[in-house]
Amino acid sequence: MFSDTIAAISTPLQEGAISIVRLSGADAIEIADKLFSKDLIQQKSHTISYGYIKENDKIIDEVLVSVFRAPKTYTCEDVVEINCHGGVFITRKILTLLLSNGARLAKPGEFTMRAFYHGRIDLSQAEAVEELIEASSDVSADMAIKGIRGSVRQLIEPLIEDLMEIIANIEVNIDYPEYDDVETLTFEQLLPKTTIWIKKIDKILERAQSGQIVKRGIDTVIVGRPNVGKSSLLNALLEEDKAIVTNIAGTTRDIVEGNIRLGSVQLNLIDTAGIHDAEDEIEKIGIRKSEEKLSEAQLVLVVLDASQPLTPEDKQLLKRTENKLRLIVHNKADLAEGDKDGIFISAKNKNIDSLLQALNALYEQNILKEDPLLSNERQIGLLKTAKDDMIRAKAAMEMQIEPDLIEIDIMAAHDHLKEILGEVSREDLIDTLFSKFCLGK
Repeated sequence: MFSDTIAAISTPLQEGAISIVRLSGADAIEIADKLFSKDLIQQKSHTISYGYIKENDKIIDEVLVSVFRAPKTYTCEDVVEINCHGGVFITRKILTLLLSNGARLAKPGEFTMRAFYHGRIDLSQAEAVEELIEASSDVSADMAIKGIRGSVRQLIEPLIEDLMEIIANIEVNIDYPEYDDVETLTFEQLLPKTTIWIKKIDKILERAQSGQIVKRGIDTVIVGRPNVGKSSLLNALLEEDKAIVTNIAGTTRDIVEGNIRLGSVQLNLIDTAGIHDAEDEIEKIGIRKSEEKLSEAQLVLVVLDASQPLTPEDKQLLKRTENKLRLIVHNKADLAEGDKDGIFISAKNKNIDSLLQALNALYEQNILKEDPLLSNERQIGLLKTAKDDMIRAKAAMEMQIEPDLIEIDIMAAHDHLKEILGEVSREDLIDTLFSKFCLGK
């Protein structure tokens, strides 16, 4: 499929102890052999040789060269990796020599693209490689590792098999209606199977959304009327003075953000301007921003002043957030009278243990310990499209439309599931996906 040999620097192009220059293709070993001080043509697969890279008779660098022979390599082609000293000049020099001796500079992601086209990995595994490179937390890395090991295929293949069973039932009734040993197709048989299939999709999508939240962090908005201690709470959670805190109401006029990690979950904290009726035009802009963030929030911390009775503004805010996932936090607990139930804190005194316990309880379930997850928006979007296909097929079954017409939607669902794995795909989409990779991957 690929007739040329590609080369690229697979490590960051900066000063360091070592750099790796990688080749892949039918001529990879021959090209590297032209530059190496020892014979690579006879070198066994998955071995390392010590020697020198030379330009004519001039030694360029002292290196270790690894040889991996097809098909048991990352790309399923012959692969050579040159471990050289990590200077930018030396690394580029070796790459230039490889290119001048017959290799072509690899496009971004082309090594992984070759692994995909040669069938070593499916498209979901290729995406997981990039997600592992970009992982910023243990959760993101764990999800990516599971993706590389084929967790998405494990999730999708049973769904495809269920569809193939339904399609086979329809096909045999269309093509061989006269045979006595063919069970007559009835909508009473197909409808339950379709309903069960859609329920499976719903469960997967619900977990996928939760997985995305855990992976990227939970957008958590702190709201309340002015001067209830929102900024003090943000500072206490972040353990730094990020937001300005004064006794003057309305100090926060813009959005202040920060991140904290609770166990395996990251909270993307957003401190907002106090929501109330304001006269100041700048404060009004801040309040509008607060309302936008509130509408987008995945979790809301509603902060109330424990030292005062609820005000109309408090009650209005509680009403506005009653359909959101929220925690009601009573601040200034050191000034409150009597014992009360709920989450009581003193942000000013950094006494927020009860809130941290409530947050941990909210997200104590480790979603990664359960079944495999879809890992990105492309996969989730295709699964939603497949679900829509089957909802149309189910509606057609209920109206007892001809089976061959119903099969069109079922086949569409089948193709959308296969596209998640890259087995039914558009070339422009694949090119776009791999172009996001670094050159040496």
